[in-house]
Amino acid sequence: MSQAKLKVGVYWGASCGGCDVAFLDIHEKILDVIQVAEVKFWPCAMDFKYKDVEGYPDGYLDITLFNGAIRNSENEHVARLLRKKSKLMVAFGACAHMGGIPGLANFWSKKDIFASAYLESPSTENLQKIVPQVETKVPEGTLKIPELYENVRTLAQTIDVDYTVPGCPPNPEQIAIVLGAVASGKLPAKGAVVGASDKAMCEDCPRKKKELKFKKFQRRHLTHPDPEICFMEQGIVCLGAATRAGCGWRCIGSNMPCRGCYGPLPNVTDQGAKILAAIASHIDSEDPEEVERILDGIPDPAGYFYRFGLPLSLLHRRHLGDR
Repeated sequence: MSQAKLKVGVYWGASCGGCDVAFLDIHEKILDVIQVAEVKFWPCAMDFKYKDVEGYPDGYLDITLFNGAIRNSENEHVARLLRKKSKLMVAFGACAHMGGIPGLANFWSKKDIFASAYLESPSTENLQKIVPQVETKVPEGTLKIPELYENVRTLAQTIDVDYTVPGCPPNPEQIAIVLGAVASGKLPAKGAVVGASDKAMCEDCPRKKKELKFKKFQRRHLTHPDPEICFMEQGIVCLGAATRAGCGWRCIGSNMPCRGCYGPLPNVTDQGAKILAAIASHIDSEDPEEVERILDGIPDPAGYFYRFGLPLSLLHRRHLGDR
């Protein structure tokens, strides 16, 4: 008698859809996946409804891969629903893991975001200054849309998460590995980060490193970096010193610096603070004015250092004061 296939759910919260595309990037390995797994919920790719999941018994899904941050009430509702219906919940990708690019919204208030999107953008004509409302009365009845939250949250800040698969998007090979581990019952300890190393990217990087000192920073698109030399030694900000290895050097192999999407190293609470400390320790000057000039070469430190991890960091969000 053949073994029953795993019942799998896949869902996106606040995300770009790249994690869903990662499933297609496993190419012929999809044949191995379908031997052990059957998709029971994947609204990005198939015609599933929330009522389908609501009708499943609790614990019906063997595993759910949830990508995307928690940005609004719909994201939270579905996350809680899938947690109830799933034996294992995986935070899949940088947005579910750390907040991701959507998490950068935590540098502003919801009011600021609405003003920028619906009132102040050059292409907007909104003379009545209407912004989205959770409920709107129309002749046919009441229209309801999800409530946009003030803060972007990670999946683990919302529900109990069993495992994390990092990356933006994760290495496609990890999908087969995760499903294979569930099928075989050979699971790591709860809370494990799957598909990533405990080493820093810098330790795994093949680029040549000498004495890491620099007197200026430069933007990647304004230079032609040597593909064999450490980015930081060329004055290009690279987050490899504060980021887990395991991605297969996809950015570095394309002559782009590490962006930090695999998240902080074990026992590192704040990835942004870690990279800031690494940079500060290698600035080739002790003159305060020169140090300030060198740091001014990083045009957006917050965006660089917390590109993927602001909601997970110690900062969590910008202090808005009385705004």
